[in-house]
Amino acid sequence: MSFNSLQFLIFFPIVALIFYILPKKVRYIWLLVASYYFYMCWNVAYAGLIAISTVVTFGSGLLLEKFNEDTGKKKLVVAGSFTINLGILFFFKYLDFFFENINSLLGIMKVRPINNGLDLLLPVGISFYTFQALSYTMDVYRGEVKAMKNPFKYALFVSFFPQLVAGPIERSKNLLTQIETLPERKSWNYERVLSGIYQMAFGMFMKMVIADRVAIFVDGVYSRLHYAGTFETVFAALGFSLQIYCDFAGYSAIAIGAARILGFDLMENFNTPYFAGSIGEFWRRWHISLSTWFKDYLYIPLGGNRKGKLRKYINLIIVFLVSGLWHGASWTFVIWGGIHGLLQVIEDVVLPRLNALYEKFGINTKTESFKLFRMIKTGILVTLAWVFFKADSLSQAIKFLTRMFTKWNPWVIFDGTFFKYGINQIEFRILIIGVVILLLADLIRYFKKEDIGVFIGRQNFLFRWIVLLTLIFMCIVFGKYGADFDSAEFIYFKF
Repeated sequence: MSFNSLQFLIFFPIVALIFYILPKKVRYIWLLVASYYFYMCWNVAYAGLIAISTVVTFGSGLLLEKFNEDTGKKKLVVAGSFTINLGILFFFKYLDFFFENINSLLGIMKVRPINNGLDLLLPVGISFYTFQALSYTMDVYRGEVKAMKNPFKYALFVSFFPQLVAGPIERSKNLLTQIETLPERKSWNYERVLSGIYQMAFGMFMKMVIADRVAIFVDGVYSRLHYAGTFETVFAALGFSLQIYCDFAGYSAIAIGAARILGFDLMENFNTPYFAGSIGEFWRRWHISLSTWFKDYLYIPLGGNRKGKLRKYINLIIVFLVSGLWHGASWTFVIWGGIHGLLQVIEDVVLPRLNALYEKFGINTKTESFKLFRMIKTGILVTLAWVFFKADSLSQAIKFLTRMFTKWNPWVIFDGTFFKYGINQIEFRILIIGVVILLLADLIRYFKKEDIGVFIGRQNFLFRWIVLLTLIFMCIVFGKYGADFDSAEFIYFKF
């Protein structure tokens, strides 16, 4: 069940209504049932994988508390929990990739390839709920949270439907604590519910009006690269940067808004990432829940920046290579992650020297113009890296970049060729309007330090309703959906 489906528009109001009708003590049971139903709408059998991950990590928490004084046994429990969960993740997500690379090596050695005989469907959101469950194991091991005694409350933590299939990847200290204190907390709040509705509406707008519209042009260029030149590929690269942001941040906005309506606060997942002045800052603003997960559970355990510069750079590269692989079983994702890791290393080496030069020549780095320059520079680097993320293969990514820099064709803007990749001039104008609205919202987020739902919620009554009705109108009239349009899947569902 996708957020941008009629099924969800029926499902969620029913879930919320019954949630507030039920006594507080049993509301978590209702949310657990609703969460499993939500997931089983994709594949009933794969709900069993969530159950397995839940049972393993819940049991691990109890054992870790039992072996509190025995460090050796605690490490074995953590190792067992990670082995089982990552083993399941590897089997369903990376096994085909593994055999594909083994067979490539065997082909070089003129050896018959291995046929694994499996045709596995990737379970939706498996990387997200696996990492969320494993974070609980580590938090209990470190003594940051106590082991849960109620298996159903813990099961809700792993499967909470607003953020189940594409995050934010929640931490036990945040979401699990809210689930435990649900009977004591005042969950209904009129202003809070309205704020959640505004947040959901804006997330729908980002997905349906912007992301799905620009995706038509981007996919058109990638599928017809033999025709495309510099202008088409540049706009397609910029378009994908816009698409993946609106698609993923749109999902997160809907998830945060839906949880807010139900009385839960999910962690922020995006904070105007394209306003970042460096690659490091970009990752403090983009997919924050995953970035902080890797920082807390991989980068710091590897030694972080505590063991010298060289070790810090090696750790950064490792983290981003793993992050790339987390996104998908393809070398293009690994290369994308490696590019971001390498760029951060370069920044760490070069920036101090650049700052010294700026100071020597009296260049004021605090001005708005200089900040804008840094934002544009970072945006270009991020956009070029996205080419590898989007491409189906390394050869396609190289072909895309080659045509971007070698086939100069400004005339396509004037002869109509530019509009033959699936999006006409009217659609393009609608897209421009959508981008302007998005820019205004991001400027509000950047300067006001609050999400758009909270900002709208504290305005006067007339302004709130004008904004809400405008967003709904644009989603209904200009949103991309219908029988002939596949809008059911968010990009990050396949991760």
